[in-house]
This record gives sequence, C-alpha cells and structure tokens, in this order.
Amino acid sequence: MPNRARVQVEDTFAPQTFLGAGKTVERYARNQTIYCQGDVANEVFFVQKGKVKVTVLSEHGKEAVVGILEAGQFFGEACIEGAETRNATSQAMEDCVITSMTKPAMLAALDAEPGFSAFFIGYLLSRNSRMEDDLIDHLFNCSEKRLARLLLRLANFGGEGSMPPNPITLSQETLAEMIGTTRSRVSFFMNKFRKQGYVDYNGKIEVHRSLLEAVLRESPQLGDDEERD
Repeated sequence: MPNRARVQVEDTFAPQTFLGAGKTVERYARNQTIYCQGDVANEVFFVQKGKVKVTVLSEHGKEAVVGILEAGQFFGEACIEGAETRNATSQAMEDCVITSMTKPAMLAALDAEPGFSAFFIGYLLSRNSRMEDDLIDHLFNCSEKRLARLLLRLANFGGEGSMPPNPITLSQETLAEMIGTTRSRVSFFMNKFRKQGYVDYNGKIEVHRSLLEAVLRESPQLGDDEERD
C-alpha cells in the first residue's frame, strides 16, 4: 500500500536548510498548542522535527483528529489561498522543531525559488491523493479495515527506501477519532490483530508485514465481525 503523503525530495534541494534561512524556527514541547481553531491565519508551518496533531472541533463540541503530521510536511497553508482564520487546531505530539513563514514570505519564496516551488506543489499533490484515498476508505470500508490501513500508513509501510516500520505511539482513543469509530471498537480490533499476529503492542504499536499482506489480498479475516459502518 503506497504512502503518497510523503514527498521524495531531490538531493539538490534541502527544504529544511532553505526554510531555516531568514525564517522563524521555534521549538514546541509535547502537548503545546501551535495555533487554535479560529485564530488569525497569517503563517505557513513546516515540521522539521517531531509530530503534530491536527484536530477540528464541531459546533456541538465534538473533536475529531483530521491529521498526524511528521517531519517534512507543511500545515496551515490555507492562508495563502485566502483563508483568514484557522479551521483547525494544531498541537505538538512530542518535542517539535517547527519553521513558520509569513504569508508574504511564503509567496515570495514560491515565486523566487523554483526548487522550493516544485517541492511544495509535489507535497500538495501527494496530500490531495491521500485525502481522496481516505475519503474512499471511509465510504467503502468497515472500521476494522480503516484501522488496518491507518496502522499501515502510520507505520510507513510502502514508504520510500527500505527503512523498518515506524512504531506507533498514538492512543486507541486517537486512532478511534481518526477512523470515525469508538475506542471500544478499536480495542476489540487491536486485540484481534494481536491474536492474528498482525501487531504487537506494549506502550508502542509494532505493525507486522502480515497486516499489509492481509489488506492487499483483502483477507476475509478483516471485517468479518461487522458490516460497513
């Protein structure tokens, strides 16, 4: 299963180096808020180190996790398209190094630096593909299959290179919010995955290749306990 959210960068262009020149670089501690839903939108952010959680709060007070961002990813870029306020809240999930660029600085960089412009456009295209995949996933797959696909994506199965899978440190409650189900259902599926040898977890979730194989072959063991919800 390809991970299209991660952008492959040419060796001739290092976005971290470029973004750090003349821009604001700040460190955020775990659980520190970067910006809140409703704040004025006048900067674009780039994750240099760490993970960032993006959440949306509904009018009725229900919170949903809409994204987990890692090093090499942008967020808050809607301001360059005319958004005046933030439509979500961003929070550091661990110690982070974040570069921020004002809207004028971002527009100037896109105009003056072809390498940066290509990198940014590539990121937007890959994220758009990911959003389409997620929409299809929610429309046609049951919550168990959505959880399996999410675990594979978070573990970076199908990413570039031959790096080992990433351990996952998200709580079951966060995973439930990301796939649109309850924490109790996620707990049930995680126990099932562990019994089937798909995952191990003891503080961190270790995802095994057998889960990828089950998803690729559309194993009937995935989703045989419920109808699509």
